[in-house]
Amino acid sequence: MRPVTGTTLGGRYKLTDRIAIGGMGEVWKARDQVLGRLVAIKILKEEYTDNESFLTRFRVEARHTALLNHPGIAGVFDYGEEQGSAYLVMELVPGPPLSTIIERERKLEVDRTLSLIAQTARALAAAHEHGLVHRDVKPGNILVMPSGVVKITDFGIARLADQVPLTATGQVMGTAQYLAPEQATGQVATGSSDIYALGVIGYECLAGRRPFTGESQIAIALAQVNDAPPALPDTIPAPVRQLIMSMLAKNPADRPKDATALAKAADALRSGDTNTATLAVPGMLATGISDDATQVVNMDNDSTQVVPRADSAPTMTNAMPTVVEPARAASGFSGSSAAEGFDDEDADAQDPAMEPASKRSPWLIPLIVIIALAAVIALLAWLIPAMSSDKDNEPTASVTQSSELSESPSPTEETTEPSEETTEASETSESSSPTPSETVTYVEVSASLVGQDIDTVTAELEGKGLVVDSTPQETSEYEPREVISLNPTGSVEEGETISITYAMAPETVAVPSVTGMSFEAAQKRIQDAGLAVAKGEERNDPSVAGTVLEQDIAAESEVEPGTTVTLDISAGPEEVEESESPSETATESPEAAKPEQSEAP
Repeated sequence: MRPVTGTTLGGRYKLTDRIAIGGMGEVWKARDQVLGRLVAIKILKEEYTDNESFLTRFRVEARHTALLNHPGIAGVFDYGEEQGSAYLVMELVPGPPLSTIIERERKLEVDRTLSLIAQTARALAAAHEHGLVHRDVKPGNILVMPSGVVKITDFGIARLADQVPLTATGQVMGTAQYLAPEQATGQVATGSSDIYALGVIGYECLAGRRPFTGESQIAIALAQVNDAPPALPDTIPAPVRQLIMSMLAKNPADRPKDATALAKAADALRSGDTNTATLAVPGMLATGISDDATQVVNMDNDSTQVVPRADSAPTMTNAMPTVVEPARAASGFSGSSAAEGFDDEDADAQDPAMEPASKRSPWLIPLIVIIALAAVIALLAWLIPAMSSDKDNEPTASVTQSSELSESPSPTEETTEPSEETTEASETSESSSPTPSETVTYVEVSASLVGQDIDTVTAELEGKGLVVDSTPQETSEYEPREVISLNPTGSVEEGETISITYAMAPETVAVPSVTGMSFEAAQKRIQDAGLAVAKGEERNDPSVAGTVLEQDIAAESEVEPGTTVTLDISAGPEEVEESESPSETATESPEAAKPEQSEAP
């Protein structure tokens, strides 16, 4: 079955717009003509129609999601099969997937990323408590509402802990970019595998790129198993980097113990409570990332950042002995020291980083000496003329001459040149470093804009240099085009995106004319129009029984979808009671008249 606009499934779900296309099916926006609400329907692709394997997977997704009742998981309302295809009726979440947000904004703020991680982790924890592992956590399966609330969807390849796998031996299910090492090597996925995938998402939100890339899905999966993730930018707070790297640990035992602990750590970091975060996720301290104070001291020493990565290499190879350990044995490495643990490619990668350090270190002491001498000379040049101002001009001249000789650059000419260049470079860096902070402009977004017209609010925000992302929401509680919510508010950076939700008048439909039709035909016509039907009074009428005599809402009236139309029905003609025959009346009348005539005078 090929879904098209206007198709009705199960006699009640009318397709209106296609939302997205996935690997297994298409997601459509539809209207439930019985309850009058909007829903999302996932329909199995046409090429998989009558394929029992994919039908089974659809049924599994319906059963799995039906087990869960959590505000962070999109709910399932119904499941059905029609014309050899299956469909899943789900909650319609008014918001884009996280993949769309990342594609549009590239990088997300640290606080926003931690909020996404905490909310997703809590939803995953609810699934894990029921023994359900998602196995395909990725930005496309995380929907973000305008209010910032997160909902997970698509449990199509999820698996219960005690369930027989649907896939054949050696087949790996999931998306390579977010696949945990144990999944890539064919091992059983656990709740820790979902945490790893969420770590990849957190990395992508903060860095603007995924930690592992490759020319093919297999190459990416191998990188997940063998390679350490690149370091996150130093502009991100160290505790946040520690949390992300602990989630990306190759060994599941080194990751957060469960999704609940991860959510607790993310919430603690949002409030600045690092101690609570490290207590919830002790693996943060084992990532090799030092705190901010230590990083300032070692910021220019690249070699201090490379050594911990070499120490962690054996930990990575322990997770995949069949992939890494044979190569290390063939190369003759024993792993007895950090230097022996590197292979040739690691050594080549480190040389460029160590060369600048070796070039800079010889100048460190001369620069300090030169700066100290310059300070002493400047001090003497200021003190000596002041102390000798009362003496004769000749001694003063000699002292001045001696001081000029002491300032002569000839003894230290070669040393002074690099110091001047270094000083100029440092001055340039110091003068240029504040430039970004000086150019950043903050504007105020007032919460009082809620309740105003969307066009007015949009014009005001765009006039302040902000980007507006508006989403309509059908509701009768607010005036049409009235702003319901906006996020964020307060002081925001110029150019930031403001998400606005505004009211849209509910869709209306025309009530069809069904008077004179049979009740069954009238019921179908009204339901096809998106309305509900109720049977009203039944009364006698010359028309055939079951004929619609009257409808409580006039034909062609505009009403909201789902409105109930009450129909009065004919019960048929009224039954007439039997009376005496005319012949009997005629015979009686003459007899009754005789006495009257005899009594006449």
